[in-house]
Amino acid sequence: MSQPAHKGSRPPRKKGPLIYLVDDQSVLLDLAELSLQADGYDFRKFLDPESALEAFLKGRSKPTLLITDYAMGKMNGLELIEKCKAVKPDLKSILISGTAGAEIVLGSPVRVDRFMGKPYQPANLAELVRRVLAAAAAA
Repeated sequence: MSQPAHKGSRPPRKKGPLIYLVDDQSVLLDLAELSLQADGYDFRKFLDPESALEAFLKGRSKPTLLITDYAMGKMNGLELIEKCKAVKPDLKSILISGTAGAEIVLGSPVRVDRFMGKPYQPANLAELVRRVLAAAAAA
């Protein structure tokens, strides 16, 4: 007969892929995190692309996925993706925008895996992330 597990003893949580979330609006960063946290991802949130790029360049472990807003301060989301992919070419990316349409990624010098317009439903973001990460794992 097996003994019941103690209430405090859980198997160690497996760390999910590291995702960088970048948006200049903190409420949208929090929404993205809430949309995705049930899937067990590891997050780093940034309010400006310069901080995200600095952390990306200095960090030992690089993210698997970069989710970034398009229109932000001195650097836009496409520029951030391009600079990060120069260091990690297999980085997956999702560009989110409330000011530009999907056509913005068509003429981009850098490949963006997916585009999502604002406002978005949290479940739609979660599904999009799952698809992008599944494609990365299959490659």
